[in-house]
Amino acid sequence: QVQLVESGGGLVQAGGSLKLSCAASGRTRSGWTIGWFRQTPGKEREFVASTNWRGNVIYYADSVTGRFAISRDNPKYTVHLQMDSLKPEDTAVYYCAAGLMADARADYDYAYWGQGTQVTVSS
Repeated sequence: QVQLVESGGGLVQAGGSLKLSCAASGRTRSGWTIGWFRQTPGKEREFVASTNWRGNVIYYADSVTGRFAISRDNPKYTVHLQMDSLKPEDTAVYYCAAGLMADARADYDYAYWGQGTQVTVSS
């Protein structure tokens, strides 16, 4: 089992920044890919970004490319999502997830999920 806890969500004005963190515990070991997804009411969960264990395989959704940056601090089993130039359409609950495939970008590729953190961007 791997437990994931997100933090760093909140309310920010459009154009502002937030930094989300995902802390892993339990069966933490090398090899986990960590992905960020987001979801708004009535919509499917949407892929945002992912990084493999080494940090050399990184993907971003087109909607966040150039604005968001994912990074990981492996000694601390933590992955960060720096979100800049936020837009109202970025408002969602953000989830981090752990999976084994380096190029995992679908939610069914991930075995473990955090409880989510709310990000609200006001216009």
